[in-house]
Amino acid sequence: MSYLDNKIPVIRELRHPETSLAHGDGHFRGLGGRGCAAVSSRADRSFTQGSICPLLPALGIMCSLPDTVVLLHGAVGCGTCASGNNANIRAGNAQRGTPGRDALWLSTALDELNVINGGNEKLAEAIAEADRAYKPKVILAVSGCLPGVIGDDIDSVAAQTQERVGARILPVHCEGFKSRFMATAYDVVYHALGRGLMPDPAEAPAKAPLTVNVMNVGSMGLADEKELSRLLGRLGLKTNFLPVFTDPESFKKAAAAALSISVCPTHDDYFLTHLKEKYGVPYIIRHMPVGVKNTGSWVVDVGRAMGLEDEAKKVVSEEEKELKSALGEFSPVLKGKTAFLSAGEYRSLATASLLKELGLRIVGIRSFHFDEFAEVEIKKLAKGKQDFVYNVANVQPFEEANILAGLKPDVFLGHWHGNSTAARLGIPAQVMYNSGHGYMGYAGAYDLARRLARRVGHPEFYRRLGRHGRLPYKASWYQSDPFSRIRRGGATK
Repeated sequence: MSYLDNKIPVIRELRHPETSLAHGDGHFRGLGGRGCAAVSSRADRSFTQGSICPLLPALGIMCSLPDTVVLLHGAVGCGTCASGNNANIRAGNAQRGTPGRDALWLSTALDELNVINGGNEKLAEAIAEADRAYKPKVILAVSGCLPGVIGDDIDSVAAQTQERVGARILPVHCEGFKSRFMATAYDVVYHALGRGLMPDPAEAPAKAPLTVNVMNVGSMGLADEKELSRLLGRLGLKTNFLPVFTDPESFKKAAAAALSISVCPTHDDYFLTHLKEKYGVPYIIRHMPVGVKNTGSWVVDVGRAMGLEDEAKKVVSEEEKELKSALGEFSPVLKGKTAFLSAGEYRSLATASLLKELGLRIVGIRSFHFDEFAEVEIKKLAKGKQDFVYNVANVQPFEEANILAGLKPDVFLGHWHGNSTAARLGIPAQVMYNSGHGYMGYAGAYDLARRLARRVGHPEFYRRLGRHGRLPYKASWYQSDPFSRIRRGGATK
């Protein structure tokens, strides 16, 4: 049975109970065989300093959808992170020919009285007002933590209000307290969109034998989409990107595709399994097209599935030859430098493989969580027989500061909002991806290498920042075990 048959999405802890890991420490050499069990399969933290709520990445996807209002049912503070996402939303819309469009989100702003009396009535009024004011195709009624605690029923409100509004109302269950895994956000969004926007199988459009669904992610820009379309276009294939920046009506096309291909396995298994079970669309979840070898493997996988393996191998051979020649100019600057990476599970590992291809040495990786989908990348990195620190942490800047102070890498690669810790320690910090730049495919590998060489080759700004900046930790903390707040089996390590 598809998970989408349930009213409420199943959280990651229940879908992958044996392999999901939210807290962990270890060295990479120990991961080559059993994966997360070698890190710490029964771990928690005795102290936690900030984390990413699933609502943040969920909003990054939902706010990108055209003709859609995101209505957050909860306290007014929930959803303010959407303001931080707005730069990406504006940039993404401008790239796609709709400049000036902001992220459109509203809040029911529940207060103390609503907590006592319930907020269902307030949600119904807000849905009606959003429909009158904006006339969207879709209203996403998103439940935050507070409605989940007091027992508001957003599904019943949506059903009862639907006949009074023109927009399609989709309930979204994103109560952050339910899951420790940020990646649950992707399941939550796919659950709502899949239930509300996909057609009945009997009404699905006719099959398009040369069309491939490519699952984009919130961090992908148009440059990445164009690069992956270019590569698959060389095989004579057409691409259908979703869900980010996808018009609600376009989701129906996904049911007609010949194949679905993931660009980030962490994001997509929830929805791709549904597409296969309900519409007969096969899928591939194996590689992230970042770097030389990973991109080649991704293209060949698509070619093999579509009966075009020989053509795909020819394309890969030609592309790799051109890219390796172009990357030569960066080798004198990058070769032998040390790097630390911090990002989502799959992105951190795939990018580490790219850095190794560029001649850097990996001294540490921090992944926001760990599960079975990382095993493919773990095995690739394990072939190098190189030991390095591997930390599983949903942010935890205190832990990161301690690790970085001890390792002192030549460069830090992380998300745009997470590089300040390294920078204030005097470590050159490079944004791993930026929706305005290329990151995926062969063009993306060149773009990241170019930006990385510039950062590593000119470290003086960060050295000065390290001399004059400061972090809020005592000197004694930097002398402690960075993993001393991780508990195994109930005891602090």
